[in-house]
Amino acid sequence: MICDTIESFAATLPPNRAVAGLDLGTVTIGVAISDLRRQVATPVEVIRREKFTQDAARLLALLQARGAFGIVLGLPLNMDGSSGPRVQSTQAFARNLEKLTDLPICYWDERLSTVAATRALLEADTSRKRRKEVIDQVAAAYILQGALDRLAYLAEN
Repeated sequence: MICDTIESFAATLPPNRAVAGLDLGTVTIGVAISDLRRQVATPVEVIRREKFTQDAARLLALLQARGAFGIVLGLPLNMDGSSGPRVQSTQAFARNLEKLTDLPICYWDERLSTVAATRALLEADTSRKRRKEVIDQVAAAYILQGALDRLAYLAEN
């Protein structure tokens, strides 16, 4: 099920279960997973994209192994908030994934997540080679952390 809002997504989640964050690129899918209390997002893996069926099978197996009960998918809006071809591609991926899983899916604005991830990796003095290997999963963690922070705010209010 694709949820229209983070509030409707929150309503579908059982308590004390992990949530996954995805940074969907044309070449890779960055994956992050939360802890059971949904407070901290941790970068997990980068899946090299091949075909949708293979990508989805690998992704869903990973999410099942990690105990994820929801998916936060980064939505690559333009800086002015408008949608472009990458948003349409991401939404198509979500619709296709929805057919293969009962996990709720919601979108989260991913503007500047890669910039923030790059900055964090630079501050950690990560080598250029290592940054290239992990940037997508770190960006996925930034996307997921933003959604987790919002979920925590909703739970408090």
